[in-house]
Amino acid sequence: MRTAYDVETVRAAERELMARLPEGALMRRAAAGLAAACSGMLGRTSGRRVVLLVGSGDNGGDALYAGARLARRGAGVTAVLLAPARAHAGGLRALRSAGGRTVRHDSADAGPAVDAAHLVVDGIVGIGGSGGLRPDARDLVRRVRAAGVPVVAVDLPSGVDADTGEVAGEAVVADATVTFGVYKPGLLVDPAREHAGALRLVDIGLEPEGPPVLEAPQHADVAALLPRPQAESDKYRRGVVGVVAGSGRYPGAAVLAVAGALRGGAGAVRYVGPGAEAVVAAYPETLVSPGPPGKAGRVQAWAVGPGIGDGRESREALEEVLDSEVPVLVDADGLRLLDQDRLRGRTAPTVLTPHAGEAAALLGRTREDVEARRLDAVRELAARTGATVLLKGSTTLVADGREPRLPVRANPTGTPWLATAGSGDVLSGLVGSLLAAGLSARDAAVAGAYVHGLAGRLAAEPPGASDVAGALVRAWRDVAG
Repeated sequence: MRTAYDVETVRAAERELMARLPEGALMRRAAAGLAAACSGMLGRTSGRRVVLLVGSGDNGGDALYAGARLARRGAGVTAVLLAPARAHAGGLRALRSAGGRTVRHDSADAGPAVDAAHLVVDGIVGIGGSGGLRPDARDLVRRVRAAGVPVVAVDLPSGVDADTGEVAGEAVVADATVTFGVYKPGLLVDPAREHAGALRLVDIGLEPEGPPVLEAPQHADVAALLPRPQAESDKYRRGVVGVVAGSGRYPGAAVLAVAGALRGGAGAVRYVGPGAEAVVAAYPETLVSPGPPGKAGRVQAWAVGPGIGDGRESREALEEVLDSEVPVLVDADGLRLLDQDRLRGRTAPTVLTPHAGEAAALLGRTREDVEARRLDAVRELAARTGATVLLKGSTTLVADGREPRLPVRANPTGTPWLATAGSGDVLSGLVGSLLAAGLSARDAAVAGAYVHGLAGRLAAEPPGASDVAGALVRAWRDVAG
């Protein structure tokens, strides 16, 4: 599990560690890891030209000390100083002693140095920065971008918010980010994640106190969650999931939701709705019912909403499902029909799976605001509804409304190829099936998003939703081993 801590916790851990180490030792550890990463990107160090973009904080110091190491290995290193009077004094001495040179950002030498560089190191702003780049740094970063030089960011790309992942203005777009001690939430959450490039964590001995604020599961974490049938299992012991989806206008939503449910670990799928003929034609093992949900038979969880429309029967079906005492997943049209007061009154777990537009409607925000502040949005929606919220998108996030102190989880397997009609219907069935199999709302949402994202990567490109559903078996086996 990748774990991320907020800036305040990181700062406290740094102070505690520095109090036990000789002066400058922590920065030298960070610089050593940064220099090693830079050497790896350069391929060879001797004869290569490296430009450091140096601000006034400790990030600039890390860059300067790393530059000194590279200079001693034969690189030609130039530090472009954005605040010469406030640049890290020890780092400047180390760089100059190693044969590196410094220039002011507004000097005639700065631009040509960038143009001729093989690698640029972004040490402009550290984890305490907020807002976009200042004009002088912005102009320099634009020059780097125009030159097409690879960029390594120090701890996180300058201009992004370490705690939230917001990008409030122009920011560095790095090819790689070398972060120290622990991950920062912004490195794992879009839009900042898209600026970070490949991530490398350098262990500097930090020991943060308290739980992380964000987690990103890996294969082993999800494998431990996936249900596996036992010797005495039968279809009912494995769980039965009910799917309320589709309509005369959208029969495909029913088929896709059932496809996801059949591959989600439950023992049986009961389908309720007008799409029974299409569902049975595609998946004859499905148990079908014209409805209402209460007459479909016993289930351990419901998935409701994809393609049901907004008519009276759809609303009544949603209300009947929410009145049940089993876990419920609500998606798509179900979210538009949702009565939040009824939702907050539920005692059984609920999972909501909105995309940014649906989350915006539930929160009274704009879609653009939700996309810019995804971490804040998923936390607020979970707190308002008391539900587990799976916010779909470029970074899928899962927040637990009943246990707000638990870390938000960020799914690392997502791909832009999942932005295709019907892909969310597959996810709804998959997560609903995991709920029926006995996973908690948070674990079902996380495991479902992970396997679904991996299926999107394994499916033929460009995939349709049916291709994603078809790849779920491969993705499941890949994770479960």
